[in-house]
Amino acid sequence: MNSLSRLLKESWTLVEEQQDKLASYFYARIFLAHPQVRDLFPVQMDVQRARLLGAIVTAVQTLEDPERLDEYLRGLGRDHRKFHTTPEQYDVVRGALMDALRAFAGDQWSPEYDQAWRDAYDVIARKMIQGAEEDAANPPYWHAEVLTHERRSRDIAVFTCRPLQPMEYRAGQYVSIECKYQPRLWRTYSMANAPSKDGVLEFHVRALGAGWVSSALVRRVKPGDMIRLAAPMGSMTLDRRSTRDVVCVAGGTGLAPIKSLVEELTRYNRTRWVHVFFGANDRADLYDLNVLNQLAARHPWLSVVPACSDDPGWTGEQGNISDVVARYGPWEDHDFFVSGSAAMVRSTLRTLAELQVPSIRVKYDAFGDG
Repeated sequence: MNSLSRLLKESWTLVEEQQDKLASYFYARIFLAHPQVRDLFPVQMDVQRARLLGAIVTAVQTLEDPERLDEYLRGLGRDHRKFHTTPEQYDVVRGALMDALRAFAGDQWSPEYDQAWRDAYDVIARKMIQGAEEDAANPPYWHAEVLTHERRSRDIAVFTCRPLQPMEYRAGQYVSIECKYQPRLWRTYSMANAPSKDGVLEFHVRALGAGWVSSALVRRVKPGDMIRLAAPMGSMTLDRRSTRDVVCVAGGTGLAPIKSLVEELTRYNRTRWVHVFFGANDRADLYDLNVLNQLAARHPWLSVVPACSDDPGWTGEQGNISDVVARYGPWEDHDFFVSGSAAMVRSTLRTLAELQVPSIRVKYDAFGDG
């Protein structure tokens, strides 16, 4: 670990247990100094509070992986064009961040810590501004019309939309979505289809307890509604140069990017076996299993293994999806794609490490709607 990373991680431990208060202070400093910035954020800040700060901390903790950091930050910069962010506003955020860290670390804060965070933030801002500038030919966000909306279970919906302007993305990526029912609240969702000539995008959404955006997308959005989409992000994409067989592990609506990847493979794959493991609590949550089975029936190289963790009457595989994956294999020579809740992804990554799958062959997305 280099000295910058050591100083950042060491200093973060001084404030880590006070993250919520630190986030409140951080935003208060921004809004007091620049009241006009307040209009960029939702009226209710309790869901939003940790997001900007969380993105900064994630970036800081990724400094030891320059390639991953560069991709993450440039994508984040493109995404932030939806807020019409200016380079000057990065200075505002830096000042608020430094004030908050000093206030909550107290006497233990040192000039070395201060300089380390300034240096790290400058790297973050520079990369994000670069990403935004590189994306200048695209709109800051896309207006899209909802075409179809189908409830697949009590709390899951599948809907399609078409952006009014062409939007380029890769299978496995995601976008931030905003709808009129929760203005200024943006949440990330993966496209569930590979790019198509008609420009239609498919999304799978589960309404979660406090997930205001997800609830609106499941229960209120209807055909004809307009939504907004920010720039595509994410690196859980296929490497066409790889000849290794593929294993996809999906939990719940984490199926969306997995389905997108499989759909892309149907267009050119002839030599790679592809195994999809699809896990849910009960059979009602295996909401897109019929579509997967139809794909498998058309493509001999594709196999689908559904599993339920809490459905006694289910006759297929039972248990957590990570445990189900472990019953098959061996997997040491495969490329892995993992998508689902943070807990599901953590569990699967632990299992793959125990099965001696090299981490360099594992791509993953963990998500949730606050």
